Order: sequence, then structure tokens, then C-alpha cells
Amino acid sequence: MSTISTTGTTLVLTAAAAAKVTELLEQEGSSELFLRVAVRPGGCSGYSYEMFFDSELVDDDVESTTDGVKVVVDPASAALLVGATLDYKDGLQGAGFSIDNPNATRTCGCGQSFS
Repeated sequence: MSTISTTGTTLVLTAAAAAKVTELLEQEGSSELFLRVAVRPGGCSGYSYEMFFDSELVDDDVESTTDGVKVVVDPASAALLVGATLDYKDGLQGAGFSIDNPNATRTCGCGQSFS
């Protein structure tokens, strides 16, 4: 696993997640893009995760590079992602990214939101 360390905040990317993000970024064909991970109000349980490619940095963004993947998190989201792990699975039951967040006290049935 690779670790993104920020001011008191840690978000861990598994090797599979870093490899998949690299593959997707290569398909986009822009060297200016990076992965933004965010937590937004909403979803069945109170918060939902958001991940997307972005090219715009804000002054207080927390950024780092892991296995060649630049990951950016806004400060409010970073506080909710302490100790979280971003993983990617590719299998018969479906493929996709998932976040295992030890700060989540409750999750919903869809697996896309937490509180």
C-alpha cells in the first residue's frame, strides 16, 4: 500500500487503486489531470464520496503523489478521510473503487454513503 500523508491526515491507496488510476489517467491523455477525492454532504447516511479527475488546484488543497498518481483532497474532506483506504477491485461481482473508512460509524445499503 502507498500512503498519502498530509497535516495529520492519512489516505492510503492500495497498489491496485494506484495502478487503475494511472491507467485511467493515461486514457484521458492529459498530463495536467490528477485524482481528486472528496467527501460531500448527502447520500442516505449523511456523507458521500466523490472521486474525479481534475486540473484545478485551490490554495488550501492537500496534495501528494503516490506511485506516480497525484491525489488532491480539500481540507474538510481530508479530516473525514483520516486512516481511510482507497482500493480497486476487478472481479465477477463487479469492478470499481471502494473506500474503507474507519471514521464511518454507519453506512447505507448502497455502500456509497456514510455517517
